Order: sequence, then C-alpha cells, then structure tokens
Amino acid sequence: MRSLALRSKIFLGIFFVACSFSNLVLATPAEEAELEQLDKIEQELEVQREWAKYRWGKAQAECYQKYWVNYCIGSARSQYSKEIDPITQQEIALHEAQRKLRKSLKDQEDIKRAAERASPVKAAERADNQREFEEKQKAAAVRAADLERRRQDAPKRAQENKAGMQLD
Repeated sequence: MRSLALRSKIFLGIFFVACSFSNLVLATPAEEAELEQLDKIEQELEVQREWAKYRWGKAQAECYQKYWVNYCIGSARSQYSKEIDPITQQEIALHEAQRKLRKSLKDQEDIKRAAERASPVKAAERADNQREFEEKQKAAAVRAADLERRRQDAPKRAQENKAGMQLD
C-alpha cells in the first residue's frame, strides 16, 4: 500500500511536469519521448490495476469460505475501491496528457504535410506524375486496341498462313 502511494506521488510529479511542458511548443522528438514515457507509466498503472484485480478476486474467493459472505464481500469491495480509485484518477490524467501530445504531434505532422504539398517542387512533381500517368494510360489504350485488332485479324492471318504453307 505504501508503494502505491509513493508511485502515485511520483506519477503526479511527472504528470505535472509533462502538463507544464505540453503548453509550450516543443520539438517533435521531445514530445515523442514524452509520449513514450507516458506510455511506460500507463503500463505500470495497468500492472497495478491487474494486481488490484487479482487481490479482489482472491479476497472474493476467500469470502465464499466464510459464514458472513455478504459482509466479507462488501469489505473486500471497499478495499478494492480504495486501491482502484487512485489508479483510475491517474489513468484519466495520463490519458488526457497522452491525447494532448498525440494531437500536438498530429497537428505538427499535418502542418508539415501541408507545407510539402504547397511547395513548388512538389507541385512540379505532381504535374510530372500526372503527365506520366496520362502517357501510360494512352500507351495502354493503344496496346489494347492493337491487341483487339490482332485478335480480329487472327482468322484471316491463319488462313493466309495455311495457303502459303502448302507444298504440293
């Protein structure tokens, strides 16, 4: 129980530092590193939650061995709530920080993509790609028309080949 309180204080300290930095415009690598750190904290909170669920299940199983089952389960549920409530609050704060960071990263990526699309180099590249695509489409249409013409002429050519091959 004491380690849970210590972890909570450590997490809250990290969370407040992360929140204070999230309002500033940070470089993307710094935000990504911060997001990775928050993911690690999230994994630790998940482990704490799983242990609390394990203890709850164990206490619940022990309660069914006693005469006063309802009272025992109520006490166990109360203990479980005391353990889970701080974890839940930390997860809520953590998820909010993660959402802000992910939104910031996405916004930065969108700005970068928009700048790339607006650049004259990319516009020229898109025009070249479009021209090449149209040329390939025309070439494919010519090949398809030629193939169709050959298919239509196939019986005639076969007849000519038969006539020319006779060696009587």
